[in-house]
Amino acid sequence: MRLINIGFGNLINSDRIVAVVSPDSAPVKRMIQDCRERGTLIDATHGRRTRAVIITDSDHVVLTYLQSETVANRLNETEDDEIQDGEENA
Repeated sequence: MRLINIGFGNLINSDRIVAVVSPDSAPVKRMIQDCRERGTLIDATHGRRTRAVIITDSDHVVLTYLQSETVANRLNETEDDEIQDGEENA
């Protein structure tokens, strides 16, 4: 299990992430509203503007103030670390 920082000390399990999307499109806005009504929305923006939406395999949606590219880079860094760890153990 690898945790990545999504801002303000909030961490998310990188193994559970399905997608990182921009919050600007109408379908994503509807999905956020649906999750808010169902109680599966996690708002990690601390009152800041939402710049990325993280969709998990447990149908939870996480809002973060970080840009999608930043979250993707942090996710790729953890995958690179896993590959390096695997090569060292081989």
